[in-house]
Amino acid sequence: MLPFPFLEQAPTVHDKILILDFGSQVTQLIARRVREAHVYCEIHPNDVSDDFVRQFAPKGIILSGSHGSTYEAHDLRAPQAVFELGVPVFGICYGMQTMANQLGGKVEWSDHREFGYAEVRAHGHTKLLEAIEDFSTAEGHGMLKVWMSHGDKVTGLPPGFKRMASTPSCEIAGMADEDRRFYAVQFHPEVTHTLKGRDMLNRFVLQICGAKPDWVMGDYIAEAVERIRQQVGDEEVILGLSGGVDSSVAAALIHRAIGDQLTCVFVDHGLLRLNEGHMVMEMFARNLGVKVVHVDASEQFMGHLQGVTDPEAKRKIIGREFVEVFQAEAKKLTNAKWLAQGTIYPDVIESAGGKTKKATTIKSHHNVGGLPETLGLKLLEPLRELFKDEVRELGVALGLPHEMVYRHPFPGPGLGVRILGEVKREYAELLRRADAIFIEELRATVDGPSGKSWYDLTSQAFAVFLPVKSVGVMGDGRTYDYVVALRAVQTSDFMTADWAELPYSLLKRVSGRIINEVRGINRVTYDVSSKPPATIEWE
Repeated sequence: MLPFPFLEQAPTVHDKILILDFGSQVTQLIARRVREAHVYCEIHPNDVSDDFVRQFAPKGIILSGSHGSTYEAHDLRAPQAVFELGVPVFGICYGMQTMANQLGGKVEWSDHREFGYAEVRAHGHTKLLEAIEDFSTAEGHGMLKVWMSHGDKVTGLPPGFKRMASTPSCEIAGMADEDRRFYAVQFHPEVTHTLKGRDMLNRFVLQICGAKPDWVMGDYIAEAVERIRQQVGDEEVILGLSGGVDSSVAAALIHRAIGDQLTCVFVDHGLLRLNEGHMVMEMFARNLGVKVVHVDASEQFMGHLQGVTDPEAKRKIIGREFVEVFQAEAKKLTNAKWLAQGTIYPDVIESAGGKTKKATTIKSHHNVGGLPETLGLKLLEPLRELFKDEVRELGVALGLPHEMVYRHPFPGPGLGVRILGEVKREYAELLRRADAIFIEELRATVDGPSGKSWYDLTSQAFAVFLPVKSVGVMGDGRTYDYVVALRAVQTSDFMTADWAELPYSLLKRVSGRIINEVRGINRVTYDVSSKPPATIEWE
């Protein structure tokens, strides 16, 4: 039995890397880097049993970072089996400290903490870092540009280890026991700020662990289809189709497996993007031949949102009403025995973090939990082991249009969290028209050096409705109308993001079109906040 029941469906035909999570906010990035090397991996809490580690049968194990200290948090230890299984182990930040502590080394509080950019000198020509460097010094020392985040440090090597890296303030910034294939670094190779981090993780996973790079989405379809058929048999499935990437790919995959045994319910809560309802019906019902029930519940949602201004309260209302509408439709489909959801692996990880209390849950996910208990249906989650980029690859492999699969992320509550304060139908209509103009111009404007559209060069772009009015002038008349803010960011992982430096000519064109074409808006602003300290969405 796995530590969490929702991970029981993990595939067993691939080589696997086990990632033990000690509570770091960037543990998911480790898994993404491993998956990018086309090797399957899973994240599990650090306190899994020795039996679990052995039964998982990993080709290698990675120990994540943490907010804790090895000399304080005695529950933040790796299972002893990690060091007895005979497979390679890679400790990252806290993972290095607990490796040192558990194997007989020494960890102490440091009076010189390191947070952010650092330059690390490599020592000892270990297999992990061999020929990996960003530059070399005049003395011929190989140097790495890395990202640090630690207050403690290893001050004594465990027996059998040698120093692998150092900084001026951290004498042991890396260590290795090459006989046992144990490696550890004080910095974070999983973040993009460590320039050669991907090379290090690839070296560990592919060469030191010898894992086969056979985790490929085109090949995965056959596995997933067979698994769905075995689970479902001849029973029927109902799926809540939002029009987003996750539910759309889930629908296409399940339909590939069981055809007309699938019925999708598309709930229009009145907070969709412009013409989105028509697009969803056109794609699935007409082009793919999927059975789709279209429910216009906008009056119900808008009624319950009246007067509500708190962002979390709005999320909960939208989630609650979705459940109610979906339940009502599900009762009409008396033959359905399965509920399908577009849950993906980050949802599972974040929900697990809430259960174990080892990591902070940043936001709630209305597609994890809730519906199964109230409907009494068995749960089918065919994407639960995939990251978002893998879901997109799968969608293209299934034949979904590229422009749909690679659409920018859209929040589950829709425009409800892009309208600041109270949600009104009038506000939603103004916002969706302004947003459509922004996206249309991003798609139409090509960046000369790259040859790509600015839509493809940004990771997420949208308009936000501000519940304030400003004075303007049109013709010879005074106006007093609403304001929208444009938001566009560039990011590789959505955990940090920079605002996109869009061309002034593009912003000028978007602003002019919105003000001239959307009656009721007379001012457009551009958000130049990065994450952190801001978030990508405004609510």
